Amino acid sequence: MTTAKPNTISKTPQTPDRFRLPDIPEREPDEVTQYDQLFDPGHAHHLIQHLGNLDTTLVTADRWIIVEPGTFRDLARYPDLMIAFGVDPELYRDTNGYIISEQGKPPDFVLEVASPSTGGTDTGAKRDDYERMGILEYWRFDQTGQHHGTRLAGDRLVGGAYRPMRIDELDDGSLQGYSPILNLHLRWEDGVLAFYDSATGRPILTYADQLARANAAEARANTAEARVRELEDQLRRLRDIQA
Repeated sequence: MTTAKPNTISKTPQTPDRFRLPDIPEREPDEVTQYDQLFDPGHAHHLIQHLGNLDTTLVTADRWIIVEPGTFRDLARYPDLMIAFGVDPELYRDTNGYIISEQGKPPDFVLEVASPSTGGTDTGAKRDDYERMGILEYWRFDQTGQHHGTRLAGDRLVGGAYRPMRIDELDDGSLQGYSPILNLHLRWEDGVLAFYDSATGRPILTYADQLARANAAEARANTAEARVRELEDQLRRLRDIQA
């Protein structure tokens, strides 16, 4: 399991007059791709559990990112997935979004899922804006490759500018790229987005995996307990015979 970076921030109590960002606009009908690829399979939940440090790690979406209060009209985006380490989730909820000046750093990772209505913006204006915001990694996933021009792509901020990250084609036709900030591999697998643990080469644990592990551990414990009782019964019988 990858552990998110530690921090020493103090929690910010909610204040009634705190600046709050507006809710994002209603999404276009074709943007259901975001739900299909990220939230229906439970990726956000699985990433939260895998990355850990819930008090200082954000894995979220559908709220604005801005540089500072007063810049909303100049530079604001709401990615399909955002991850930030060493931040204050309570402050994020209090302000209804991610304000870089208040969190003290940009988000570490954003990802956009292609749709017909957003594909051109994902590869153009959004890329420029995330670069200006200083977001370290910007990833794009396209189920068909028709809207982004490629099925999987990632950029990493180097010297203030985005540089493309390496994407490999695997033997089974899947595409894979490595995210240093998450220490995970992102994959395009027959049109489906997947996250792989770089240490094990396996997909990150899902809720079903964790439940199966817990059930197996409980079964082993029950078996051991039953064996202890059996040995204790045998010992008592031996003592009765000797008596």
